[in-house]
Parts: sequence; structure tokens; C-alpha cells
Amino acid sequence: MKLYSNDLQDGMPIDPRFAFGRMDRANHMALSDNRNPHLAWRDAPAATESFALLCMDPDVPATAGDVNQEGKLLPVDMPRCDFCHWALVDIPPGLTEIEAGSCSHGVTAGGKSNPAGPAGSRQGINDYTGFMAGSDMAGDYYGYDGPCPPWNDLRLHHYIFTLYALDVPGLDLADGFTGHDVIAALQGRVLAKASIVGTYTLNPDVSDSV
Repeated sequence: MKLYSNDLQDGMPIDPRFAFGRMDRANHMALSDNRNPHLAWRDAPAATESFALLCMDPDVPATAGDVNQEGKLLPVDMPRCDFCHWALVDIPPGLTEIEAGSCSHGVTAGGKSNPAGPAGSRQGINDYTGFMAGSDMAGDYYGYDGPCPPWNDLRLHHYIFTLYALDVPGLDLADGFTGHDVIAALQGRVLAKASIVGTYTLNPDVSDSV
């Protein structure tokens, strides 16, 4: 199975149009276009009954104490964890493409409550839900919200878009499921998978190539 994109090139920087935040010299970060990138796929196994799509960043600091703090830098080797940017499941087996901007276009304060998506599919909450808790942007962030790594991070972030071909027409997930729930639910159900990795940084002192 092959996953490809008109907007992403494997191992290369993500265009800020597809990010939640963009670099801003005066304020470190400004909100960006937050469009989902184009994704398409081919050569799925004949037995595929549905697809699931995840976008994960494995480079997020495991502790948030010094994140985006003036005078502080986040070292490359500090502990890291996975951050989910998109969890889309129950994608019909006949679908082979998601158009750019069709599932997300712009930042929604408090999160998108009912984001657009392929007919029959379901979208979970991403990890901005926890990150924004207690702020004036708090809410349930459903669907796609793009990159916005800490602007004081010395580590280049990687965004892994992975498509899974599954042997079931749908995953047993309650409303409000997370990307981490998807990973658990698809165990033993994967016929094939394919990924594209894009990079992103808001730190002007960090190279944006692998």
C-alpha cells in the first residue's frame, strides 16, 4: 500500500498552511491556516473493509514546565512523548483520497465540535484537548489540528501521517475517542499500513530538514 500527498514530501518541512501555528519573529508564534494536507493512497489489500488515519508527533516534551518560556530552551535529549494531531476512523474502503482543507481550514478556539470528514467516517479528539485545558482556548479539539511545536524547542519535530488498512468495517470506539485509543483498537486488525513523515519547527535556530 502506498500513501502519497500533493502537499507533503516524505522527510521534508511541512508548509505553514498545514500548521496550527507559524513562525512569527515578533511574538514567536502566530496562528496559521491549519488546513489538513491532501492525502491519497493506492494498492490497499483486496480484503480491506475500512481505513484508519493517524497523525502523531513523537517529539513532544513529556513535561510542559519550560514550554514556550522566555529565557528557557528545551534540550534535544529531554524525555518525549506522542502527541496526536488527527484520529480519523471508519473510512470507507472505496475512498482513496482526502482533499486539502476538506477536514480543517483555520483554527477554531475551543476546538472543532463536528469537523467535516469523509462520509461514514468518525473523528476523535486530538491532544490539543489536554494541552489547552485551563486556558481561554480550552475545549474538545475534534479532527485535524496541525503542527505547533514549542518555539523554544531545540528538537526538530516529526509529524507521522499513517494510514491503516483494516479487516473490519469499523473500530469499536466510543464517542470522544483519542488517537491513543485508536492505536489500541486496531491491534490485530491491520492488513497493511503506509506513512508519510513531515517536519516542522517554530524555532528559527533549528534546521527544518532531517
